[in-house]
Amino acid sequence: MLATAGAAAAAPAKGKGKRRFRLGVENLLESDQLSLLKGAKVGLVTNPTGTDSTLTSTIDLLVDAQDEGGFELVALFGPEHGVRGAEPAGGSVEDYVDERTGLPVRSLYGATQKPTPEMLADLDVLVFDIQDIGARFYTYIWTLYYLLEAAGENDKRVVVLDRPNPLGTDVEGFLLDPALSSFVGLKEIPQRHGLTVGELATYFAQEFLDGAVQLDVVPMTGYDPVDPAAAAARLPWVLPSPNVPTRETAIVYAGTGLIEAINVSEGRGTTTPFLWFGAPFLTEELVDAVIAALDAAELPGVRFRPMFATPTTSKHAGEFCGGVQIHLVDEVAYEPVRTGIHVLSALLREVEEVDWREGEKCRTEADVCWIDKLSGTTRTRLMLDAGEDPESIVRAWREDVRSFERASRRHRLY
Repeated sequence: MLATAGAAAAAPAKGKGKRRFRLGVENLLESDQLSLLKGAKVGLVTNPTGTDSTLTSTIDLLVDAQDEGGFELVALFGPEHGVRGAEPAGGSVEDYVDERTGLPVRSLYGATQKPTPEMLADLDVLVFDIQDIGARFYTYIWTLYYLLEAAGENDKRVVVLDRPNPLGTDVEGFLLDPALSSFVGLKEIPQRHGLTVGELATYFAQEFLDGAVQLDVVPMTGYDPVDPAAAAARLPWVLPSPNVPTRETAIVYAGTGLIEAINVSEGRGTTTPFLWFGAPFLTEELVDAVIAALDAAELPGVRFRPMFATPTTSKHAGEFCGGVQIHLVDEVAYEPVRTGIHVLSALLREVEEVDWREGEKCRTEADVCWIDKLSGTTRTRLMLDAGEDPESIVRAWREDVRSFERASRRHRLY
């Protein structure tokens, strides 16, 4: 069975005139693409980001479209944070019955990450509609991967409703080392992958699953992949997880998410998660030194300023912390992964107390540390520990970037 982008004909031709922007879910429901679900028992994988441009939930849209489309919505599937988005990062998501619709909700985060044959037994088609934010370690894309894999193994079809990538088409970071595969990176893609979820679906299906899944992608129309801000201007921001409350947060996350790997707060428990980092041992003098190092790097599209905060949860909860706020001034020029590497380097060089979160258990090449899983390689940690210039890390991943850009080119829809 070949993986296909069966609805790709609805996508605007590259280089053609602008068309009114429409999400994949809107194209599904207001075109002949609804025939993709005709006669099927459907399971929907979604969360609060699954809406149309008026913020009507995809759950409600499919419930209302059942008679017209000749299909039956019989189950919901929840990724990390759950169908309704209430669970914290890493929090266990359980099966339950959705109060609004009466549909069973089956968890794909926690004990079960890949749909089981029992979960799929009564289904014909699985629909995926979740907003990704362009980072390899954001788990929704791995829920998508497991969904495709399970569908291929159980002879089910998958329909992916496409959405914008807030980070556009640029690619940064190392390809994942397969030895470090985990739910924050299952397969060999870069840290910033530059694809929409629809494009990722076709990439996964054809590059890793040998086309052994029946896949249709309902693309967006009127979407400019190199200017995601244009689509964002037409869409209200729905936070895809509790600590990504704004689009600005989503743009920096692919880089500042790396701060999770050290003993410095990445801003969870503050009003600026991932746009601020800090710790009790960061004095005003040390904050100034970190900012000076970052300013000297002349990173594009960003400025830094001192900011003090007391996180209410996660690392350093209840402790007054010195820190640095990240201000985006040009999101097109901004390079999140490169910036994240410079932040780690500045903290490790300028602040003696900064260390990997595993401490003494993260000292050798044989160790597997959180930074290795997030960055996809031990090279990042080893180069930072050796005091190498952060730009040498950026140069080191360029061949990986070129390789992925070549491999992904044929899967791009826009």
